Amino acid sequence: MKTLEFDPVWEQEIYSQGKHLNRYPFDAVVSFVYRWRPRDKPIAETDVIELGCGTANNLWFAAREGFRVAGIDASTSAISHARRRFADERLAGDLRCGNFLDLPWADDSFDLAIDRCSLTCISPDARRDAVAEVRRVLQPGGVFFCNGYSERHASARLGERQADGRTTAIRGGTLTGVGGLTFSSKAEMQDLFAEGWELLRLEHLLLEDNSPQAVGDHAEWRAIARKT
Repeated sequence: MKTLEFDPVWEQEIYSQGKHLNRYPFDAVVSFVYRWRPRDKPIAETDVIELGCGTANNLWFAAREGFRVAGIDASTSAISHARRRFADERLAGDLRCGNFLDLPWADDSFDLAIDRCSLTCISPDARRDAVAEVRRVLQPGGVFFCNGYSERHASARLGERQADGRTTAIRGGTLTGVGGLTFSSKAEMQDLFAEGWELLRLEHLLLEDNSPQAVGDHAEWRAIARKT
């Protein structure tokens, strides 16, 4: 079993302290699920997995829409919160605390996979292993939404680059207080899906903040890849 380099800040200083308890899904995830869901099966038979699901706000949306959902996160507080919410709203979901470098699901289990800025929290080498695990659990033709931060993000220049490729001790930009992060170039994102995938879309989003209180530009990647 490979060890996940989970930054304890997410459990100790964020989720256990009632922070980042998002209630609603991210718009990009909603668009992805409905744009790329398989059209040859009913929604009720379509399986969706999210890596680093946190409090499962994205899976909450999918479950309410009738999809079968599963999620994994290394934070016990996040998963406990997610399970309580699902139970309170009588929603079904396989929500587990664990390691997304060693997913506890069988090969070819899911139609869609979601990474909403969770794999950016681990090193480039670990991220490659995680993407291989996503490919394993996706059905042939399954589609993966992978969202991470760009090297052009202001926070990428305002931290300390470590030997494993992550940037830590970030002191500025919009990404302070969330532990170490991997910031990627276009070539690195393309390389991540070079084998065993068809890269369907690779978008670079740059938000230029011109407000008086600006803390720097926000830049991210949104990749959509199909398992071949």
